[in-house]
Amino acid sequence: MPATDAARWNQRYRAQTHFAAPRPFLLEQAGWLPARGWALDLAMGLGGNAAFLLVRGLRVVGVDIAQVAVHRAKRRWPQLMAVIADLYEFELPTARFDVITSFYFLQRDLWPPMQRALRPGGILIMETLTQEQRTVQADIDPQYLLHPGELRDAFVGLETLIYREGWVAGNRGHRRAVASLVARAPANRLAD
Repeated sequence: MPATDAARWNQRYRAQTHFAAPRPFLLEQAGWLPARGWALDLAMGLGGNAAFLLVRGLRVVGVDIAQVAVHRAKRRWPQLMAVIADLYEFELPTARFDVITSFYFLQRDLWPPMQRALRPGGILIMETLTQEQRTVQADIDPQYLLHPGELRDAFVGLETLIYREGWVAGNRGHRRAVASLVARAPANRLAD
């Protein structure tokens, strides 16, 4: 992403006075999480999901383009391994993570590396906006919105455990059109 995106997100996080809570879908799907291991939280923002994973006993790497968010999250949760990085230029290691989370961030070319970054039996938990969001937010750029079934179809190399599309409650009473996925890497998969 261009530097202007980093500046925009830094400005947003400077203005945000509260830390975000973990996403409801992550909380609902916590039963799929392992008791220990490594987790990667992509586009972590202020670290609400990362903090939840830490409390669950995972070692967590959180990545975000906004240095303001990363520094605030790291100060609040010192055990968080926080990385300032543009995910368009970030290289994921192969077969390294037991859990990968991604919420409200859409970068389609990152999907194959995400699959490869999961260890055998690793869990992916992801949720982001769909094209239906334009019915309530017409100005949103459609390139950042999923087509029907796109998220499920993007991860066919993983076992789909939960998949749904529809409307969920957002913050401040707004509704969001989302696709939500929990998927597992095959247990017998060989590392690339």
